[in-house]
Amino acid sequence: MLGSARSDNVQWTLVQTQVEFLEFVQQVDNVPVEPAKLRQEFDVFFSRVKTVQEATIFEALRADSTAREHISTLVAFFDETVPLIDAQDAELIGQLSQLSQMTHDIAPTVRALSNSGLNVFAETSDAQRQNVARTMTQLAIALTALITVLLMAILFLNRLNMQIYRREQENKQTSTRMTTVMSTSLDGVVVCDSNGLILEFSPAAEGIFGYSERDVLGKDIGSVIVPDHLRDAHDAGMKRMRDRGEKHVVGKGRVQLEAKHREGRIFPVELAIQSATTDQGEIFIAFLRDISQRVAAEAELVAARDAALAGEKLKTDFLSTMSHEIRTPLNGLLGNLNLLQDTELNSKQDRYVGHMETSGRLLMNHISDVLDITRYDAGKLNTRSEPVNISALLQDIVDNQNSTASKNETSLTWVWHGSRMDWVMSDHDKLQHVIMNLVGNAVKFTRRGKVVVTIENVGEQDAAELLIKITDTGPGMSENLTKRVFDDFVTGNTAYDRDVGGTGLGLSIAKRFVNALGGVIGVESVVGEGSTFWVKMPVTQAAAPKEVETEVLSTPPSRRLNILLVEDNEINRIVASEMLQSDGHTVVVAHNGQQGVETSKATTFDLILMDISMPVMDGRTATRTIRSQEGASKETTIVALTANAMVEEQKEFLADGMNGILTKPLSRDALREVLRQNGETEGTSDTPMFNINHIAETREALGEVTFAKLRSRFVSETDDFQDWLRTQTTQDYLEIAARAHKVAGSAAVFGADPLRSSLKAVENAAKVGDVEAIKDGISLLDNIWKQTKSQLSN
Repeated sequence: MLGSARSDNVQWTLVQTQVEFLEFVQQVDNVPVEPAKLRQEFDVFFSRVKTVQEATIFEALRADSTAREHISTLVAFFDETVPLIDAQDAELIGQLSQLSQMTHDIAPTVRALSNSGLNVFAETSDAQRQNVARTMTQLAIALTALITVLLMAILFLNRLNMQIYRREQENKQTSTRMTTVMSTSLDGVVVCDSNGLILEFSPAAEGIFGYSERDVLGKDIGSVIVPDHLRDAHDAGMKRMRDRGEKHVVGKGRVQLEAKHREGRIFPVELAIQSATTDQGEIFIAFLRDISQRVAAEAELVAARDAALAGEKLKTDFLSTMSHEIRTPLNGLLGNLNLLQDTELNSKQDRYVGHMETSGRLLMNHISDVLDITRYDAGKLNTRSEPVNISALLQDIVDNQNSTASKNETSLTWVWHGSRMDWVMSDHDKLQHVIMNLVGNAVKFTRRGKVVVTIENVGEQDAAELLIKITDTGPGMSENLTKRVFDDFVTGNTAYDRDVGGTGLGLSIAKRFVNALGGVIGVESVVGEGSTFWVKMPVTQAAAPKEVETEVLSTPPSRRLNILLVEDNEINRIVASEMLQSDGHTVVVAHNGQQGVETSKATTFDLILMDISMPVMDGRTATRTIRSQEGASKETTIVALTANAMVEEQKEFLADGMNGILTKPLSRDALREVLRQNGETEGTSDTPMFNINHIAETREALGEVTFAKLRSRFVSETDDFQDWLRTQTTQDYLEIAARAHKVAGSAAVFGADPLRSSLKAVENAAKVGDVEAIKDGISLLDNIWKQTKSQLSN
């Protein structure tokens, strides 16, 4: 319809153009002519043609070449006639004939333009009708397709409706199940939206928090169950989750927090939060449980554990500290006793000194027992596997305890049951400690009875297992004591009038040693009848090792060493210095680690003896400093002097750069062994064998003549002693000790310290009847005397 209206308007305009042209022709041919009327009709005609030429409605007409040619002709006509029309009236009238001719000439063109327009728009109308027909056809097809789609949609919607119905039924069932779960769950379930408003509050939650569901629905969860001191953190977390989507607790599993009861009390809860997306937005489901009882139980356990750990640490620290504090004065005591024995003593004094040394060694054993307990409890008790002659070990222990058994009028015997297996792989020292303790206890508590030690291999052929039983006829033990006898500090009798002493650590240490060796220990006892202690442990049969000659440690040194002694305790400094100087060594003393570092920078020492616990700078720091600086003694061997007997601590000393460890109380034999291991070699002819200052003072005091006589007498006396030792095949040990003591006194007068120390070693070995030590001492004495005699003659 719009197409037709547009076409009619165009056709009307073209017809009107022809009408206006005819009006213009009439005015041209009118007599008399009216110029104004003529110009008016010309302008109307011109306007019509101009519209055809420029209006968009005539684009289709202008697209036709014939019509475009007609329009161009008309435009050319206007170009020629406009000057005539616009001329003065007189001139226009004068040119009227020409204008008339031109007008009649253009008339066919105007008519042709109108006709061509009709043709063009007729064709356009036909095309439009065809488009409408095609459009209608397409519309019909589209309607058919739409109807088909609608039918399919109806079928699909019907099917979907059935599915929705089924899902509604399923959701209803699920909702019923969830409601049942929530109502029966022992954990509280709280559901809230993203704003923290409570949507659901399970019965369990009601029981936990004291609220009913109708009281809290729609309320902010923070105001209901979050404690006041956590409210700000809760609100900040909710805001952060809404703004940035950050979830610190949601989906992170169970966490422990505090919650608030309706009554205002705060209690611990364990909760897990999950999120879900619904049509109303994101919701959060919290599963909570009251863990007040569990937390209380855990707190009680933690407190008990902390108390136990604190007690263990306190015990360890106490033992470590006491080890050091006791060993330090004990070092001075035993060291001075050792030095005192080297002086002239009468028989009573020598006996007293021996008693004091025995008591000191006993105290040392008690300290070692306590430290053994600490090592075992800390998992640091090390064992070693070596060939052990179990038969010889038992025989030695029985021989050792026979004198005590005789005093108690008790017989002590031991015997193998079954086939013997003398050599086994085990830890000799720990095995000896265990059996000695058990046998010693049996002998100590048995009066006028008997103690029998039996040993038997109760294992298979390929898996030997020793069973050692110590059976006595002593007083026996009660059932209560039997259960506790292997505990620490259990003595069985704590009365002041008890017959026997002891710390109550022997059996507890024995049990630890047996456990460390992979065995078990136990006891069976009847009050009034006696006791049977037994030890069962796995062993491996071993072959007898080859005999190895052991080096005698009591022999004096053969070369003078320049030694730096770093020690803060005055008594320990004196003891160590005296021991070293008596063996002919030069000793420089430093009172703390800082002094030791400074002294070692300027002087090259053969050995540095370093105490550990010192003021200003401790021994470990001093050692690291010496090793790190370019001092004269940077590479010198450093040996720790320490009362810290813990293995782990000693490993740390070595890690600091120390080369060895001497444990206090310091013994002469151990000190000599360290000197021998750290650079001591066989003496040479130029090794100083005299204390230069001492011999010079003796020479000055006696005078040259007297000094020469005494020197000659000293040489003769020592030569005679040497000859006597070489010529006699068997000597009385007491005679050897007496003569060695006499010559040692002469050597002391001349400051022949190495010779004197060697003679004292022979004397001490002879006193105890140690044949091997006597032989080694005599051998070393011969070499030292040759060097001493050579230097004395010079």
